[in-house]
Amino acid sequence: MAEPASTNPAHAHFESFLQAQLCQDVLSSFRGLCEALGVEPGGGLPQYHKIKAQLNYWSAKSLWAKLDKRAGQPVYQQGRACPNTKCLVVGAGPCGLRAAVELALLGARVVLVEKRTKFSRHNVLHLWPFTIHDLRALGAKKFYGRFCTGTLDHISIRQLQLLLLKVVLLLGVEIHWGVTFTGLQPPPKKGIGWRAQLQPNPPAQLANYEFDVLISAAGGKFVPEGFTVREMRGKLAIGITVNFVNGRTVEETQVPEISGVARIYNQSFFQSLLKATGIDLENIVYYKDDTHYFVMTAKKQCLLRLGVLRQDWPEIDRLLGSANVVPEALQSFVRAAADFATHGKLGKLEFARDAHGRPDISAFDFTSMMRAESAARVQEKHGARLLLGLVGDCLVEPFWPLGTGVARGFLAAFDAAWMVKRWAEGAGPLEVLAERESLYQLLSQTSPENMHRNVAQYALDPATRYPTLNLRAVTPNQVRDLYDVVAKEPVRRNSDKTDTGKLAAGSAGTQEELLRWCQEQTAGYPGVHVTDLSSSWADGRALCALVHRLRPGLLEPSELQGLGALEATAWALKMAEHELGITPVVSAKAVVAGSDPLGLIAYLSHFHSTFKNVPHNPGGLDGPASQGFPGSSSAVLFLGKLQRTLQRTRAQENGEDTGGKKPRLEVEAKSPSTEEPPAPESGVPPTPPSQPQEAGAGDLCALCGEQLYILERLCADGRFFHRNCFRCRTCEATLRPGDYGQHPGDGYFYCFQHLPQPGHKDGPDPGPKSQDLPTLDENSMPSGPSTSVIPQEGTSPVPNPSQPTRRLIRLSSPERQRLSSLKLTPDPELEPPPKPPRSCSALARQALEGSFVGWGIPVQSPQVVVAMKEEQEQSPPSSEEEEEEEAEETMALDSDTQEALLTFAKNSGTMSKYPTWRRTLLRHAREEEMKRFCKAQAVQRRLHEIETAVGELEAEGTKVEQALRSQSTSPEQQKAQWLEQLLQLVQKKNSLLAEEAELMLTVKLLSLEEQQCEVDQELRGYMNLEALKTPADRQAEEQLLKKLLDVVERRDEIVRFQEERRLSELASRPGAQG
Repeated sequence: MAEPASTNPAHAHFESFLQAQLCQDVLSSFRGLCEALGVEPGGGLPQYHKIKAQLNYWSAKSLWAKLDKRAGQPVYQQGRACPNTKCLVVGAGPCGLRAAVELALLGARVVLVEKRTKFSRHNVLHLWPFTIHDLRALGAKKFYGRFCTGTLDHISIRQLQLLLLKVVLLLGVEIHWGVTFTGLQPPPKKGIGWRAQLQPNPPAQLANYEFDVLISAAGGKFVPEGFTVREMRGKLAIGITVNFVNGRTVEETQVPEISGVARIYNQSFFQSLLKATGIDLENIVYYKDDTHYFVMTAKKQCLLRLGVLRQDWPEIDRLLGSANVVPEALQSFVRAAADFATHGKLGKLEFARDAHGRPDISAFDFTSMMRAESAARVQEKHGARLLLGLVGDCLVEPFWPLGTGVARGFLAAFDAAWMVKRWAEGAGPLEVLAERESLYQLLSQTSPENMHRNVAQYALDPATRYPTLNLRAVTPNQVRDLYDVVAKEPVRRNSDKTDTGKLAAGSAGTQEELLRWCQEQTAGYPGVHVTDLSSSWADGRALCALVHRLRPGLLEPSELQGLGALEATAWALKMAEHELGITPVVSAKAVVAGSDPLGLIAYLSHFHSTFKNVPHNPGGLDGPASQGFPGSSSAVLFLGKLQRTLQRTRAQENGEDTGGKKPRLEVEAKSPSTEEPPAPESGVPPTPPSQPQEAGAGDLCALCGEQLYILERLCADGRFFHRNCFRCRTCEATLRPGDYGQHPGDGYFYCFQHLPQPGHKDGPDPGPKSQDLPTLDENSMPSGPSTSVIPQEGTSPVPNPSQPTRRLIRLSSPERQRLSSLKLTPDPELEPPPKPPRSCSALARQALEGSFVGWGIPVQSPQVVVAMKEEQEQSPPSSEEEEEEEAEETMALDSDTQEALLTFAKNSGTMSKYPTWRRTLLRHAREEEMKRFCKAQAVQRRLHEIETAVGELEAEGTKVEQALRSQSTSPEQQKAQWLEQLLQLVQKKNSLLAEEAELMLTVKLLSLEEQQCEVDQELRGYMNLEALKTPADRQAEEQLLKKLLDVVERRDEIVRFQEERRLSELASRPGAQG
């Protein structure tokens, strides 16, 4: 029965307040509500209690119940935890508003200033489970009925700001709009507190407001004076966001969202996008909220080729400046990308408008991200102390593909409010700062997986949120430089960078230590006498002895009899690479000739840094030095072996005669490793001819012919390259360990995506060269990001065996001429059959199969039911929330999908226990896709950071090496310092390359998971044919089964390797034996 219409004006104002969708409407309706109730706005918690007491309205009771439940938590002490604390919050973004809510609940007086006068950001934020629960507990569903009703959990920034604004207004926060915070005004004398410098003309009451806590949430471009910001730089990364109008039509509601698809594990989708539209992306995400929101990472060369950018500039600000961006081309670019990703089912895409009335589309740079080195400071002058805290983007700029911005922003807001509570309790400044920095150390590591599972228990107390909490991880003595008494000279902070002209602590004697270690490892071998790091290694025996010491069993010392120095050295270099994971940086010829002593020292230092902790075996040659030493389980070694295995497999598929295994010394004697490369094929750019070089001149790059310095050398197939030269011949992407192959036909290196298939003599299509964006039609629509992300809907997963594999047909000139004269216009009377309506069929099937099949879990897995049951038990919804959930929108499913879901639910026992099984299953599937996407983007970002860091090390190492080679008259002490510095740089680079190999293993796993899902679904299509299978179907099914087994075996190898290494690391920890 509907409630009768109320005649109370306060009730009407309250309803307008709930439904208001514009900032000014929220403010005007709240002022009307306060006037109707005779309450002065901005009066803190007492104002909230007055409104609640006087507004006895049925529509408000559920909201009061939620806010009372939150305010009733013991940590707030009934609003008396911070009664005498005055706070100024800068910025009305989501994090600033969320911090204001907590401060108000603590009982503090809170004043918030915001330079804008309206909320206009349509961009959509991903929500973690705890943020959803937190916002629902603040009445999010009351203010915004569509909150988290789709298959993905997200909300637009504008809607999030609106609902939080309504909460802070009810809690009595005083807000001033159109006011810009420009700095602090220290107290001029004793007895006066800290004030803010505000523009343009703040009211007198605000200008004279004295506060003892400042919370800055003004965004990444504004950090208060005194805070140090560190830059985290990666490769050039250009992001593009766009919002289209959401008309909420039936057709639009049927278009599935894209939780995220990344090139790093789904290259086929982006190849299809490139061929169909000329657009080259790294990733793409699509959320459906108030708008159709797309965000993607585009490649610079693609933007230049398609005319989106007028000119290539090295400065990022100039590259993406408005003068260099062509708006029409950018609009065509994003329209084509959005059409392709959604199969063109969104219809005519109309741009939403930003605050200035322009199309809401933006290209931005996220190459570098800023992170404050500290989260809080204390300033004191004339006895007045001010606590400063950072939250939101000015604390840590989020990496957008991870979807961590609002979640970690809320956590930082909670931590900042907890700091204010401790400050109000009278804790010392250093103690408060130490606790805050201890919490800050946890922030960048947080994820939904490593926080407390029971989100219902989350509160202001950090112990309710962080499982591994140590509030004393940072000591008060370590934060003394964060306590600034203005009257005294501020404490000078230690710089992270060391003076290049001075030796770092602990680096003295590194060269002598290396020589001593080499002597210990080669002691006892006949004919081996290491007295230096140059001539003692020329005959190859010392290097063979070192390899044998670390890996006995590869050969016996007696087998070296009769081998020349070059053959022995080449064997040792190759075995060190293949069995120890030590990549060469010097050629066998250079070692024997003694022409590159610096390269040899750098090479031996890699042995030392990797195996220096392996106990030396005093027994000499009788047994292995150790079992399971660290080098044997390195990711570099594993990826190298995987690379060679795949290369041999492809060679066998090409019909090449591998000839079986030859005796290892015979093989190496015939083709020494890291030696002069063989003569290239006719189509391969010739390696620059070897020119006479002076001693120590170094090698030349096998591609560009330029000189290679030690830190620049990258070894592949026995040749050295610059890292920037070692790229895929087709797409020019940087080739990383385990992610490339050499085509035996032309000798070029390719990434696996473009490596020509067996029997394909021609190189792959280099991609479109057109400068224009084609118009998408039905024939150029994609099949989706992948079958496991957004499959093509309305099509059956059953393959069509009648369609043969497409092959490239090459026509002669006469044939092309005859073909051009044919009439290809179809008969207008013959219309193609109508296409079936697109629906969520393939999506739902993949949601099930992608979540529970192909990951080692059977369809009717009891673990799925247990996991769902645990989730329900951990966070039991209230009766009101259950009603809200039932009222949420559900996705329309066709009859096939309904039957598939119904069968699954019945067989797994979820039908009777979980009435929302359909939406739950789809949501779980999407969450798994989101996790995989976030993991892939985190890996890709770190790979880009490593690539940038390695480039900086190479540049620095080149300068040091040039100084060492040219300054022959420099003092020996200066040369020793340069050499020590060079070895430090080599060690840093090796450490980064080891981390890169670890990340590439994760990339391999993600790619194999994607392949397994695709093959598994295609295989099921053949299985569903049952009695209708033809011989061709059975043969194709057999091939798919072999492919599936191969993918599973490769996944198992990587998982087994990672588990063995984890157990090895656990066993090697101190105290593990006990």
